[in-house]
Amino acid sequence: MPSNLRILTCLILGLMLLKPVMNYGQEMPLKSTEPPKTHSVGKAAIYSAVLPGLGQAYNKKYWKIPIIYAGFGVLGYFVVMNNNEYKEFKEAYIYVANGDTVPTENPYVTKYSQQQLKDAMDYYRRNRDLSIIIGALWYTLNILEAYVDAHFYDYEISDDLTMSIRPTTNYYFASPAGPAPGIKVSLKF
Repeated sequence: MPSNLRILTCLILGLMLLKPVMNYGQEMPLKSTEPPKTHSVGKAAIYSAVLPGLGQAYNKKYWKIPIIYAGFGVLGYFVVMNNNEYKEFKEAYIYVANGDTVPTENPYVTKYSQQQLKDAMDYYRRNRDLSIIIGALWYTLNILEAYVDAHFYDYEISDDLTMSIRPTTNYYFASPAGPAPGIKVSLKF
């Protein structure tokens, strides 16, 4: 048995020594000849138009998605709240304008005059419509942001960004005063 153990040990050590040599003998895979895929600005805009925030996900800017939906949530809240108040004031206005005497649960009937009810109704209708318009602008801004951000997806910024400030002398040939001191600012990017 000691002889078999010795042979097994030599075999294992021999394989361990040959392992690095075997790795050097392998061929490296060939590089792909396909051109690199470019980031499509059109896809980003279309994705964002179909589902707000999807264009930002395509651009791998995931942190912008909650901001987009928070904006839609706030605008949706204002649309619903202003619409509900508009309906309440409109109901009270119609009740007062018609001179109804049937009891109603609308608290605004006894609280405001007919002109105040009409003014409040117009105010909430205007705010509801404005919230809808701002929502449409927010939707358009979402698409535009995805489109513009897709343009910058492959943009490389050099690590060599330098700014130098140094004193200089400005010579004005038409001036009898002679040279004037100044500061020269140079940017390299």
